[in-house]
Amino acid sequence: MHPNPIYRGTPETEALAFAAERGFGTLMLNGADGPLAAHIPFVLSEDGQSAELHLVRSNPVARVLAAPGPALLAVMGPDSYVSSDWYGLQDQVPTWNYIGVHLRGTLELLPLEALRGHLDRLSAHFERLLLPKKPWTTDKMPDEVLDRLMRMIVPCRLTIADVQSTWKLGQNKPAEARHRAADQMAAAGIGQEAAALAKLMRDVQS
Repeated sequence: MHPNPIYRGTPETEALAFAAERGFGTLMLNGADGPLAAHIPFVLSEDGQSAELHLVRSNPVARVLAAPGPALLAVMGPDSYVSSDWYGLQDQVPTWNYIGVHLRGTLELLPLEALRGHLDRLSAHFERLLLPKKPWTTDKMPDEVLDRLMRMIVPCRLTIADVQSTWKLGQNKPAEARHRAADQMAAAGIGQEAAALAKLMRDVQS
């Protein structure tokens, strides 16, 4: 997380809502030979106190979960390069604007009985974005095929103990300069979802 407090003022509830809507992140924890990471979809509980996910059994992260342990789930939002020329100000340097949310807590394996419900909640979270298409559900799968596929994965839960976020949107720049940079950012399109990030920069209250 960026240490400058000007980028750290987003309320925890808003950071959790952002992570919940995003529903995809990088899960990280320490292994015997160094850091381990897995890129996973997840579902955040309504109270924001836990995230449920699943891992392929052969994933190195799953292999070290014989006992619950500390883990970090990093959720990235839009990001983009910012040229110092875009501000129209002197003595500026290039930078990178972005949104990031870190969820820290304890990761544990869940009983296999929890897997079917997790998969239903996970698919429902994303299928709702495809309406009016009829949502896909596990009921559409033949039982023997679904059972075979579920044997390949394991359900997990991250119990969240700490939420931190960075919303680096040029809050340290005058509004006019930030808006100029946002316009140029949207046009250049460097990074991921640059246009969405530019809109957030324009919406900053300062």
